[in-house]
Amino acid sequence: MATVVQYERFGGPEVLEVVQVPDPAAPADGVVVDVKAAGVNPIDAKVRSGKRPSGEITAPRRIGSDAAGIVSEVGADVRGWAVGDEVVVRNAHGAYATKLTASAAQLVRKPGAVSWEVAAAIGVPVSTAYQALRSLGVGEGTTLLLHSGSSSVGKAAIQFAHRWGATVIATASEVNHARLRELGAIPVSYGPGLVDRVRAVAPAGIDRVLDVAGTEDALDASFELVSDRSHIATLVAGARAAGLGIRAWGGGSPVPLTAEEQALRAEGYDVVLDLLTRGEFQIDIARAFPLAEVAEAHRLVETGHPGGKVLLIP
Repeated sequence: MATVVQYERFGGPEVLEVVQVPDPAAPADGVVVDVKAAGVNPIDAKVRSGKRPSGEITAPRRIGSDAAGIVSEVGADVRGWAVGDEVVVRNAHGAYATKLTASAAQLVRKPGAVSWEVAAAIGVPVSTAYQALRSLGVGEGTTLLLHSGSSSVGKAAIQFAHRWGATVIATASEVNHARLRELGAIPVSYGPGLVDRVRAVAPAGIDRVLDVAGTEDALDASFELVSDRSHIATLVAGARAAGLGIRAWGGGSPVPLTAEEQALRAEGYDVVLDLLTRGEFQIDIARAFPLAEVAEAHRLVETGHPGGKVLLIP
């Protein structure tokens, strides 16, 4: 029997149930993965709570999209993958589990030098940061304002942008400033006076903005600092983006990712796994919980300040 996390109604973390189900079988075009670690993302909690619309629940719904593990069964039509392969699973369905099925297209080979925990932490935060910065055109000579630099997405974005030759101004509470400097950003505190503080450290101006905060203060500051709103993007306030004239990749945006944007997210996995193998990228892990403590993992994520990626270890 496999162990999975599911819920049958929207609500707080207490609606999450840890249950036993029959072991899955590999589909013809896919595999079964024995999960070694699964990532917990803020979007998981938003969907579970009903804050992010996801349609009516008509059957027990599983949860989780980031996982890493070992292939334990291979479908008849699959080529290039074998039992025993260590993999990262992209866009998993039901990653909070001891076993899950995935198509061959969802698999990325995990290097031996990358731990299960770090591999499972890549997923949504790192691939989203990579795609957003590429789509915004962040690169050599660009000055980027990043709202919520201490988030998992923010920390990944700092490292990519810094590596590509951009100057990164990242907002965060003062307790996180030292860590953001280590990653390559110029930290500034959010709150009243933000625009003046940004102008003081970036007198030549801001070229691009990536919003991972979604607050009114962050958006208002962005509009004051950047006149061309096509150079402003949000990952949180997507439902409002069209009305504000800014770009959005997530956050409730009704506009789906383009094929190019989806390809960039997939590319992000390969890029970061290579950097991790060479010791040139860092992913902060806040805490790993056993699967039975999934509710506590969600409560930590919902604080908004976990300090890094939250994980589940089946």
